Amino acid sequence: MRPASLKRQTSSGGVIYRKVPGVFEVVLVSVRGGKYWCLPKGIVDKGETPEVTAVREVREESGLWGRIIDKLGEITYWYYIRGENTKCRKTVHFFLMEYESGDTSQHDFEVDEAEWFSLETALQKISFSGDRTILEKARARLQELDACK
Repeated sequence: MRPASLKRQTSSGGVIYRKVPGVFEVVLVSVRGGKYWCLPKGIVDKGETPEVTAVREVREESGLWGRIIDKLGEITYWYYIRGENTKCRKTVHFFLMEYESGDTSQHDFEVDEAEWFSLETALQKISFSGDRTILEKARARLQELDACK
């Protein structure tokens, strides 16, 4: 068997939030038949900035429009593409986004479901450690923003 080839991929996504009485809510999307809950994200298209991609992907995967408030950071991980015998190093940029409009029922076909959760419930429900790290950063930033009001 030949050695796997290497590939790099850049994606972008967001933690979209809203404040309801006494609590912040964020949206998670479920994939692979509802088996995993994660943050909305997708591949940066040629000519797009990570910020433009984040707004687009959050809209497509969650059905929601949001306004970027801050950059939360990035995560990097490896995965294997079996059919191509390729190892892929993926970097995902994440942004904190304030909910402006839309409905989670309007998500696209790439996700099984999009749903609002309290920030604390989302931290328990989220499937991947990298996404959890980003959600923890979002919680800290939202606490800072809330204290400034």
